[in-house]
Amino acid sequence: MLTLNRLKQAAALSVLPIAATLVPAQAQAEEVNIYSYRQAFLIEPILDAFTEETGIKANVVFAKKGLVERLENEGQNSKADLVLTADSGRLYDVVNRGLTQPIDSAVIDANIPAHYRDPDGQWVALTARSRIVYASKERVKEGELKTYEDLADPKWKGRICTRSGKHSYNLSLIGSMIAHHGEEGAEKWLEGVKANLARKPQGNDRAQVKAVKEGVCDLAIGNTYYFGKMLHNTKNPEQVDWANSVNLIFPNQGDRGAHMNITGAAVTKYAPNKEAAVKLIEFLSGAKAQEMYAQVNYEFPVRPGTPLAGLVKEHMSDFKGDQLSLAEVAKNRAAAAKLVDKVGFDN
Repeated sequence: MLTLNRLKQAAALSVLPIAATLVPAQAQAEEVNIYSYRQAFLIEPILDAFTEETGIKANVVFAKKGLVERLENEGQNSKADLVLTADSGRLYDVVNRGLTQPIDSAVIDANIPAHYRDPDGQWVALTARSRIVYASKERVKEGELKTYEDLADPKWKGRICTRSGKHSYNLSLIGSMIAHHGEEGAEKWLEGVKANLARKPQGNDRAQVKAVKEGVCDLAIGNTYYFGKMLHNTKNPEQVDWANSVNLIFPNQGDRGAHMNITGAAVTKYAPNKEAAVKLIEFLSGAKAQEMYAQVNYEFPVRPGTPLAGLVKEHMSDFKGDQLSLAEVAKNRAAAAKLVDKVGFDN
């Protein structure tokens, strides 16, 4: 197996010049240079498999933030061929700044359903997750909450926890509400949810489930994959108790389905190895990589027919996901952020 050139970084990458992190395309023709917001441990095994199958070397720069800005600053001098993101928001940012180019691949089109691809070909989803409601097993009866709209019902006053409304995950959810109800309807809903909060928005998704376990609130908004991360957390076994304290509610099963978000990929505007970048996305959309994604991070594969991880199959396999175009959701993110400010959601 060829060795992957792993370049791990936990924060912004201004401390390392590009020459020190990515090998120039001229030095080796068969390679692809990746800027990744996805954590190294998630993608490295998959990239190893890609290199073994194709012989194309994968060079990775990882960071939690700043990669889109770095790509913008580098312009035509950038050696990056591909951007991998951990949610649709960063995909929207990189496309909106004119830093990508269309992906033309019959293989990708066959592997990935249309609502998980940009209509203009600028990005492709690689995995999916749903933003659901974690409900206390002790204090919330089955069927008591059925929709996202129900979160604004006064019966839940003082009973809901969530992270900041400005976080990318929540902006996508609010953006979907704008798509389905218009800005006026989404604003009214967001005001209702704010009125029902048990505390000021804070922490990450796992912190909300912890709050349910501790009785701070009865409902928490969070992404699906965190359930698996908590339930199988041997390093922090208290998180197993958090997960066991809740039931998972996939809202709107009687109509449009639960809101979906994605991780994804885009080919950079000045990619020096465009052909290799497209080959990598084709591989990532294929059966082998899709199953690897599912097993590592408790995510939903976007390629139909891909086996789910055992835990996901047991707890989350039978639900209806919203097939609203994610491109439409992304267009509403700016309006969603304005609504968060307008209703004082984070105050």
